[in-house]
Amino acid sequence: MPMALPAENAVKADVPADDDTITLFLCGDMMTGRGIDQILAHPCDPTLYEPCVKDARCYMDLAQEAHGPIPYPVADDYIWGDALDEWRRAAPDARIVNLETAVTTSDRHWKGKDIHYRMSPQNAGCLKAAQIDCCALANNHVLDWGYAGLVETLESLQQAGLQTPGAGRNQAEAEAPAIMRAGAKGRVLVFSFGSETSGIPLAWSAGEDRPGVNLLSDFSTATVEQIAKTIAHDRRERDVVVASIHWGGNWGYAVSSEQQQFAHDVIDSAGVDLVHGHSSHHVKGIEVYRERLILYGCGDFLTDYEGIPGYEMFRGDLALMYFASFAASSGRLVALNLVPVQIHKMRLRRTSAADAVVVLTVLNREGKRLGTRASMREDGLLSLEPL
Repeated sequence: MPMALPAENAVKADVPADDDTITLFLCGDMMTGRGIDQILAHPCDPTLYEPCVKDARCYMDLAQEAHGPIPYPVADDYIWGDALDEWRRAAPDARIVNLETAVTTSDRHWKGKDIHYRMSPQNAGCLKAAQIDCCALANNHVLDWGYAGLVETLESLQQAGLQTPGAGRNQAEAEAPAIMRAGAKGRVLVFSFGSETSGIPLAWSAGEDRPGVNLLSDFSTATVEQIAKTIAHDRRERDVVVASIHWGGNWGYAVSSEQQQFAHDVIDSAGVDLVHGHSSHHVKGIEVYRERLILYGCGDFLTDYEGIPGYEMFRGDLALMYFASFAASSGRLVALNLVPVQIHKMRLRRTSAADAVVVLTVLNREGKRLGTRASMREDGLLSLEPL
């Protein structure tokens, strides 16, 4: 059963300004490839190998048909829109995303796979414009353009100063965490894992001498024990440990008992402070378990899906910016503030008040069985509270 926080440890809406608090920005799937790559200054060859769409510019055209002209080519910071002000306001110690695209000019797509995302390495400046620190890569698109495409992705991101946990030139690299300092307060460690349940091919698993992703074999006790050993090898005092996991399907709010148990187990046995779950194309419920945060599905953050019909009931155009604060001395969740944003003209903007209520309603409906609820502040931000 989920555990509600005791009153004296309640999640606070306002983050205390002290030397023990580390604040992280997190989001769900960030797809800067395909249509978004095409509106940036240095697009890849638009050729696609999808069953229905053969040119990436079609996605750009669909977005313009739905919402009006996009002034492309756009500057690197265009796609972030109102998110830039939110990042400046919150000033997180680290910015962590799930980058669900290859960053490569490779033209050797992974055959037998319907969807292939890629962004030109020359457009990696858009990630620098957002001051992203860490791109979790254990997902089902990072190898869309083959092993050579993965190696170029790693090189492109690392040259741009970003950390790339979850994928590597071999298994050791793929398993290694991102390590970011939060000044004198402590460090943030991000371990990135992928699950076949999200559509990652088994063949993508990194090997001793083979590039690939850090693929979970299952959600068993043995897997948790191995994760615990890996984390113990790198963890120090005053480290906040993040397990970023790409798992589950794209649509639907259900959290499987297997996922929930695994999240609890990595907190109990592996010392994880935050489970950063993604793969769902919409926001899912949130849990606080033993004062640790579990985000089961953060939803899409930036995509080129505008104008594509189907699944409208899930409002995949609505996204959240997650600002989570932790006590570095204990890993305890101190506060979780959420900024509702909308993908519009392939950039992010603050939602209307009505759409913010839509997101709030989902969080409260799905959080009820997980022991959490959210409330709306006067400034339009949402805050998590225990039941």
